[in-house]
Amino acid sequence: MDENRLQRADSLILREIEASRLAGAVLFVARDGKTVRYQAYGMADKTAKIPMQEDTIFRIASMSKAVTTVAIMILNEEGKLDLGDPLHKFIPAFKDMKVAYPNPDKNASQKFITKPANRPITLLQLLTHTSGLGYGWGVGTEAWQTAGITGWFFANRNENIGEVVEKMALLPLEAQPGESWVYGYSTDVLGRVVEVASGMPLDQFFEKKIFNPLGMKDSGFWLPSHKAGRLAPVYGLFDDGLRVVEDNTNTQYLNGPKKCLSGGAGLLSTAHDYGRFISMLLNNGSLDGAQILAPKSVEMMRTNQVGELYSNIGWGRKQGFGLGFWVNEQVGSGNRIGTAHAYGWGSAYYPIYAVDPKEKLIYVFLTQLMPSGNQKIADHIGTMIYQAVLTLY
Repeated sequence: MDENRLQRADSLILREIEASRLAGAVLFVARDGKTVRYQAYGMADKTAKIPMQEDTIFRIASMSKAVTTVAIMILNEEGKLDLGDPLHKFIPAFKDMKVAYPNPDKNASQKFITKPANRPITLLQLLTHTSGLGYGWGVGTEAWQTAGITGWFFANRNENIGEVVEKMALLPLEAQPGESWVYGYSTDVLGRVVEVASGMPLDQFFEKKIFNPLGMKDSGFWLPSHKAGRLAPVYGLFDDGLRVVEDNTNTQYLNGPKKCLSGGAGLLSTAHDYGRFISMLLNNGSLDGAQILAPKSVEMMRTNQVGELYSNIGWGRKQGFGLGFWVNEQVGSGNRIGTAHAYGWGSAYYPIYAVDPKEKLIYVFLTQLMPSGNQKIADHIGTMIYQAVLTLY
């Protein structure tokens, strides 16, 4: 990669920091197994004047989904589940699901009616977000709100993931299983499947099968007190500017119940750790002697499994969806320069990552910004990295 051109990524990040649209960030870029950028920018905590560091810890929210997906694929390789298995094989409460539809009686007090699901939810549908499970904001939102289950944030819940998932099974789906791409609790449910199929809590499974073998020493669901100073506060970008919305003293990741393990959005990590994780995926399931998955499992993960269901919603922009992340179907997917068959995802807190098997390239951009307002850096950081690639494989 061309160092002079890669400095354009530095300039982009610093420009947003100087404009007070971002407090700070960490960027990790590697190509062909060699780190070409591992740099911290700006401040982790502007009020306390704590600079961003390379080992700053971030809430990674939906970037957790790829980790849970890998856990399911490990269990598939161990013969403890099959991707075509019905969900109710592991969680019987999901056997007879209902789907919410708008109530044709506009004068009725309840805005939705339910109809039986046409088919059982499968593990593959959960992996591809075609299970019909949303985040409780669909047609049947009244029922989800009454049950107290909406949104992706679980760190404040004083119950375990098994109890939450059992409640979900009593609530209506947003769409018929297998018929639509619906972003939601699918991966949280898969986290519970991991527990049932493996016989161990999700955090222990991650530690034993993924984090320890890969040397991801700063990744987990909760923040040890001795690491509290390394957690970046969350900033929000509002009409009146950038301000803190969650600091290190009030975070549920440090002071909460520490009971509900969200495989969909609950992890903390660092640029080093997540870089190790996606380097393993780039290397077809292994890294530094640790064989996490077989190459064929990774191949399935990074292949579009949903046809046009993802691109048709408009969000996908000519992209497909594999197991846990978007997948580029062609050069120019997402209306940006890139590579066919590259894949990645992001987070509510605004981090993003991508893996490019053809160009042997990975990048992780970590920050804490929610809401992100009119910030557009996540849309441009990939372009700044790809324009520095001057020799193609």
